[in-house]
Amino acid sequence: MNVPEAILTRRSIRKYTDAPVTDEQINTILEAAMMAPSAGNQQPWQFIVVRNKEIQGKLKDINPYAAMSDKAPVGILVCGDLSLEKHAGFWVQDCSAAIQNILLTVHDLGLGAVWTGIHPLKDREEGFNQLFKLPEHVIPLGYIVIGQPDQHPTTVSRYKVDRVHQETW
Repeated sequence: MNVPEAILTRRSIRKYTDAPVTDEQINTILEAAMMAPSAGNQQPWQFIVVRNKEIQGKLKDINPYAAMSDKAPVGILVCGDLSLEKHAGFWVQDCSAAIQNILLTVHDLGLGAVWTGIHPLKDREEGFNQLFKLPEHVIPLGYIVIGQPDQHPTTVSRYKVDRVHQETW
């Protein structure tokens, strides 16, 4: 699959089969995540791979959009580590780029994923902080649910010519 094809055909997947996601697949996904661009090459990310069903089952109480977490074999919590920042405040952009790399790599591997947001909602941040025992300088940005897709949504172009401006507004 080439990059434009991956971008144009990737969809958020919220239903999964029981098929496992291998350690090799997770390593490929995380390697792609860590190749994301970051401000000053600061790479302020930390990742927690979650396979524990008890933990996955608690996520819906913290983030209602992660309710399918316990139906998937694995999830990845993507966090910004403020102690790694060289350029304050850019961790959100940096970790978002890492998440996009995760989503595209998951799709390329024939798996499905959905990005469930955490930051900047303080109640979700606090819930993830407590559940995952995050240090104070680590902020949860998003939780990515990953598995073998049990749904195949179609894609429709989202290109809107009225959102494109040339040279000035």
